[in-house]
Amino acid sequence: MKLNLRLHISGLMTAMLFVLLTAFSVSARSMGVCEDEKAPAAAAKKATVLRGRASWYGREHQGHRTSNGERFDRNKYTCAHKTLPFGTKLRVSNPATGKSVVVRVTDRGPFRHQRILDLSEVAARPLGIVTHGAVSVVAEVVTPETPLGPTEAPTDLATLASDSTVTIGLLTDIRAGSSEAQDVAVTPEPTATFIIQAGTFGDVRNAQAVINKIQGAEPQLLITSVAANAPMAAP
Repeated sequence: MKLNLRLHISGLMTAMLFVLLTAFSVSARSMGVCEDEKAPAAAAKKATVLRGRASWYGREHQGHRTSNGERFDRNKYTCAHKTLPFGTKLRVSNPATGKSVVVRVTDRGPFRHQRILDLSEVAARPLGIVTHGAVSVVAEVVTPETPLGPTEAPTDLATLASDSTVTIGLLTDIRAGSSEAQDVAVTPEPTATFIIQAGTFGDVRNAQAVINKIQGAEPQLLITSVAANAPMAAP
């Protein structure tokens, strides 16, 4: 009999297991990509849309490792998001100015207030984020082939920014208050949850020893064991 040991880890505990987590691909909810440019309202409903405040990071993080293992470069069009898969491309727009940029998710964050994105310095500048620190933006998941950098704003930006009927694919909706402390989560960000297989054991005592070791380090982790019949050995 084989015993598979699995860990269920909430987003609050990912920092401790960061090195281990980055070795595994992280699945996120299915994301539809807008392809119907002839019907803006319908297209908005098909897109995966995020609304909320975006901030930026730059010189102080230059050259540091990002969560996907790359070196951070403030002059590249990248961003941090808490749960979207690494490599996801987003068109981020400032509805107040009509400016847009396309960035790639390479890092995790932000973890301050209810901000939804942290953009690299070069990506944040056209949107006015470097000047103001954090601004309200609309972000859409775009196709992997979309070029990075400044781009045209979506023709339905006003709809994406304010239309309350855009519910299909609305991943996050954080409405800005008079201050960041007053922001309201109409559609909260998804909780980051991961499942990790810690090992496969032929002896239940070895599995229990690993369980005890993990729970000793982090008692709040939910750990389950799954028993499976071992395949018959070849004669």
